[in-house]
Amino acid sequence: MTHPAAAADLIADRLVPFPKPHFLAAADLNPPFVASLLDLADAFVDLNRQSTKALDLLRGRTVLNLFFENSTRTSSSFEIAAKRLGADVVTMPVGASSVKKGETLIDTAVTLNAMRPDILVVRHGASGAAALLSQKVGCAVVNAGDGRHEHPTQALLDLLSLRRAFGDVGGLTVAICGDIAHSRVARSNVALLSMMGARVRLIGPPTLVPGDADRWGCEVFHDMREGLVGCDVVMMLRLQLERMDGALVPSTREYFRFWGLDREKLAWAKAGAKVMHPGPMNRGVEIDSDVADDLSVSLIQDQVEMGVAARMAVLASLSARLEGAA
Repeated sequence: MTHPAAAADLIADRLVPFPKPHFLAAADLNPPFVASLLDLADAFVDLNRQSTKALDLLRGRTVLNLFFENSTRTSSSFEIAAKRLGADVVTMPVGASSVKKGETLIDTAVTLNAMRPDILVVRHGASGAAALLSQKVGCAVVNAGDGRHEHPTQALLDLLSLRRAFGDVGGLTVAICGDIAHSRVARSNVALLSMMGARVRLIGPPTLVPGDADRWGCEVFHDMREGLVGCDVVMMLRLQLERMDGALVPSTREYFRFWGLDREKLAWAKAGAKVMHPGPMNRGVEIDSDVADDLSVSLIQDQVEMGVAARMAVLASLSARLEGAA
């Protein structure tokens, strides 16, 4: 295990300013910078496994978490990441805010901008909300999920988990399975995995695969067995019933029968294949507990750990850009 002082030195050596003023989508990155950001995140993984985890890279910075949608995993991950970097962190209780009284997103942006935060982390149910906020505030904006559009830090942490498990992402065949149509995670992962040289497949029932998915640069399958053959990674997605208009699946029981990942279906993938899920999981709907909890195949708990490190890397890199612009 790396000594805390050595980990801090390694982090300083690997810290590279973010290439853009905001992190709104996977396309804001490029392959060399992704590799550098993952190297930095690796150093944060080592630090986070120490008894002393605190740094002062963001001392004097204010990070504001603004979550218009419920999120335990992503919200707490960003909050822990910012605090470990020494930032002042404010998590806005949107449920009790003026937004509920009719305040518009633009009004909120103007109000928050007057408070002079340095980094705004936002999750919103409308696609494009993070980009809109970035045009109205003077701070860096991080998209923590906007509608069906993107969730770029999730894709980054998934990439970190895969690189640590396989050594390299290039050349891997990754199957993203399930509710593709409503998944911002799928869109960000397709973009980032493809950028880094992975071969991506989309697998799901026709009702849950977008009609333009064949233009995403992926192979599209509607048969689980056919799609999983030869795959190194099986990434399951949550069935997002709350975003569906009408009955797109017959029942959750039928869905699991055809599309839920169990031992039998996992055996169709390559020997040694790893399983992922961005969470939260619907156990017995898109994934069987026996598979999800088996650490010999499942990277799901690892993804949670990598989430803090990857978001620390993003926040530190954005702060380094702010330092350069000061």
